[in-house]
Parts: sequence; structure tokens; C-alpha cells
Amino acid sequence: MSYNQEARVRDIQTRQIQDAITNVEKHFGEMCQIFAAYVRKTARLRDKADLLVREINLFADTETPNMKFGLKSFAEELAKLQDYRQAEVERLEAKVVEPLKSYGAIIKLKREDLKVTLSARNREAKQMTQLEKTRQRNPSDRQIISQAESELQRATMDAARISRQLEETIDNFEKQKIKDLKKTFCEFINIEMSFHAKALEMYTAAYQHIDNIDEEEDIQVFRSSLHPPDYPSRLDVVRANSKLTFDRTNSAKHTSQISSNQKKKMEEEEEEDEDEEDELDVTDDEN
Repeated sequence: MSYNQEARVRDIQTRQIQDAITNVEKHFGEMCQIFAAYVRKTARLRDKADLLVREINLFADTETPNMKFGLKSFAEELAKLQDYRQAEVERLEAKVVEPLKSYGAIIKLKREDLKVTLSARNREAKQMTQLEKTRQRNPSDRQIISQAESELQRATMDAARISRQLEETIDNFEKQKIKDLKKTFCEFINIEMSFHAKALEMYTAAYQHIDNIDEEEDIQVFRSSLHPPDYPSRLDVVRANSKLTFDRTNSAKHTSQISSNQKKKMEEEEEEDEDEEDELDVTDDEN
């Protein structure tokens, strides 16, 4: 294979390697940013759930005993779930985001390797151009031409060696990329499955606590709170007022009757006194 053919093959390989590195850099960077946003959203959801737990507990303190117990138990399950959500956030950060983020440094190293290869390819191309110029200027000077051919051969060998090294490096890079990608996505799935399994358990318990609230019992407690034992009902008040009015009326009648009787008695006594005085006057006249 001639120098030109070998150079073209290496150029094609170099471009493919460069495209592969650029592709990984672009998409791994995008996935890293999106996963990081996913983790932040999950953390914010945890914070909102904590606020919800607090509000439910505050509301439960104002409710009837049965409702209070159900709401408190519901809030407790929801609070436990947020502990698992916090663990989910930490594991996603460590097992998913960080491995993807580390590819920034890996890509940088691969670009340095690619840069070395491109420099070797440029030296080879430069020596090839120099040889062609030497042949055109001094076609009969074998010494100069041989020297230029020797320089080209060294540059070609150097470029071929570096290209092989880059090819091996990129091959290992591709293997590691596939391995890391599989591990990262499997970690993501395991973390999410673990959380959602616990979430199903917590939500099931929370549902049972809410479903077990006795509505009728709470209604009776609420109604009783409107009419406590030491507080008479409106009907009792009306009855008591009616009885008091009746008693007062009877008392007034009785008092009036007593007064009439006493007045009548006093009048009779006065009449008797007058009769006695008349009798005394008659007796005195006879004497």
C-alpha cells in the first residue's frame, strides 16, 4: 500500500475516532445535566412532602380523636417515605450523576491523545509535501531525495505507531464506555425500583390509616362537642323558663289569695271591735 493510501486510511480512522469522542462528549454531557436536574427535582419533591407532613400534623391537632389518629399515622408514613427519598437522592448523585460527570475528564484525555495523533499526521503530510517538492526541484539529486524519503518514512512510521496506540486507546475507551453505561443505567433502575418498592409499602400503610378512620364515631364526637353535658340545650332552657314562669304565676296567685284573706280577716276583726264598743256604750247608758 502506498504512502497516500495509508495516509487516507489513517485519516478516515482519525475522523471516526474524533466523531466518536465528540458524540460521547455531547450526549454524556446532556444526560449528566438531565440526571442532575432529575435529582434536584426529587430533592425538591422531598422538601415539599416534608412541608405537607408538617401541615397535616398541625391540622390533625385540631381534629377529633379518631381523625387525629388517622391523620397522624398517615403523616408518619409519609415522613418515613421522605427518608427513603433522601436515600434515593444521595444514591442517584453518587451512582448515576458522578460517573457521568467523570466522563468530562476522560473525554479531555482522549482529546489529548487525538491531538497527538493529529500532530503526527500533520508531520507526515508535511514530509510528504516536502518530498514532492524536492523531487520537482532536484529530480537528479538522489542524495537529497533519499534524505527526504528517509524523513518521510520516519514520519510515517511515527504516525502509524501513534495511530495504532490511539486505536487501542479508543477501543478500550469504547469498551469502558459500554460497561460504564450499562452499570450506570442498571444502578439507576435499581435505585428507582428500591425506592418505589418502599413507596408502595408506605403508601399502602398510609391508605389503610386513612381508610380506617371511623366517620360515624367522629361525627358523634363532633356533635357531642356542640352540646357538652354541663351545657343545657335550647329545649331544656325553654322548659326551665316555662316552669319558672309557671311557678312565679302560681306564687303570685297564692300571694294574692293570702293577701285577700288577711284583708278580709282584718275587716272582720275591726267589725267585731266596733260591736264590742257599741255594747259597752249601751251598758253605760243603762247604768
